[in-house]
Amino acid sequence: MMSTVLAGHGLVKKYGATTALAGVDVEVGERDSLAIMGPSGSGKSTLLHTLAGIVRPDGGQVLLRGERIDKLGENRLSALRRKRFGFVFQSGQLLPELPAEENVALPLMLEGMPRKDAVARARRWFAPLGLDGLEHRRPGQLSGGQAQRVAIARALAVEPDVVFADEPTGALDQATSTEVIRLLTSATRDTGASLVMVTHDADVAAHCDRVLHVRDGRISGHSQYTVA
Repeated sequence: MMSTVLAGHGLVKKYGATTALAGVDVEVGERDSLAIMGPSGSGKSTLLHTLAGIVRPDGGQVLLRGERIDKLGENRLSALRRKRFGFVFQSGQLLPELPAEENVALPLMLEGMPRKDAVARARRWFAPLGLDGLEHRRPGQLSGGQAQRVAIARALAVEPDVVFADEPTGALDQATSTEVIRLLTSATRDTGASLVMVTHDADVAAHCDRVLHVRDGRISGHSQYTVA
């Protein structure tokens, strides 16, 4: 059985009178890929952000490899997010003034790696993700699918324990969406990272090992797939 990499126990989060999470339990194993689905306002994005240490829960615990992280001070939590988590967002959130290779290398440079070494490591991701020849292009010169692949490379460059993806294909057409999600799930699995993804698209979710369904801040069901 896979060892647990990331776990949330009894997670509660409230925004005023609204309960976004009402005692959610979730575990993510080694090389596991988990999709979180639910209607708008169900709490799925709050769950992802809580597991990722972006939002602090009002109750419950978040543990990374058995270490409780939700009570860490902001500086330690920020450092943990940079070193051990990777992030892919709907818009990519690439810096427009930097070429693709420096966008990928940026998290490494923020951790103190010399630019030359960081860019060299970043470049290793371009061929596996179908980005050969695009190293010097800026985000404005990339298609939506190319920009998301650069964002995936940036997330993986730090060799994270977990990659968090929030609607990573939401701005893409169906064909590009399928290509990007295949790359995301295979690349995380191949590198040993776990994946936690929020999506509204059942076809995208089906590329993950498991799907967690959230409604009104609670787990309403789950599905499991056999991934080739």
